[in-house]
Amino acid sequence: MRTIRIHVEQTLVPGHTVTLPAQAGEHVARVLRLGVGQPLVLFNGDGHDYAATIVAVDKRQVSVSVGDRWAVQAESSLPLVLAQGLARGEKMDLIVQKATELGVQAIVPLLTERSEVKLDPSRAAKRLEHWQAVIASACEQSGRACLPTLCGPLPLARWLESLDPQSAALRLALLPGGSQRAGELAPTAAGAILVVGPEGGLGERDVALLEKHGFAGLRLGPRILRTETAGLAALAALQALHGDL
Repeated sequence: MRTIRIHVEQTLVPGHTVTLPAQAGEHVARVLRLGVGQPLVLFNGDGHDYAATIVAVDKRQVSVSVGDRWAVQAESSLPLVLAQGLARGEKMDLIVQKATELGVQAIVPLLTERSEVKLDPSRAAKRLEHWQAVIASACEQSGRACLPTLCGPLPLARWLESLDPQSAALRLALLPGGSQRAGELAPTAAGAILVVGPEGGLGERDVALLEKHGFAGLRLGPRILRTETAGLAALAALQALHGDL
């Protein structure tokens, strides 16, 4: 039987009873049709899974008793940060979902020279909430017990200024004419930061800024990939060559 994992944003203590979030409770009760006495696994992002048993189900909520906890070893040995130029609609959802499954530690939505997506503060907050839910769902499915950090959308220049100058992480930007190949890299324990442009790619000013801040161009091959393909392909290559795949 498939293990049902549920993310909850609260402290979990063995022996205590908790109420599942409304959406998760509805999924458990109405979609999966689970009842009292049936098992679940909960996680809250602290690196552990918690055994749980349903103790009450009604139309509005599902209550579970928290049991034993255990550490989950599902994080990548290669720390990766994806700084992704904002893509339209479902493309960004796909990128966030698959980057989480591929083990990134952090996702940074970037506003770049050719960004077509414009977010006012209200829309940005709603998109962040939505992407956070996408991350939680991807962790439920992939077995991760630590959620990647999600930053608010930032202009490229501001984000670059915020980077730690002492970090040993490789700084890479996906560019068709990049000089670096994934197999030639030698990441340290600090991992890598990967920048991917939006639908129109990175502009000349973007590239100049990235070079100023120590980013090298990375190429994957002779073909130009769409933004929703490029970053995920690069992450998979880095994991396969230098990480835990």
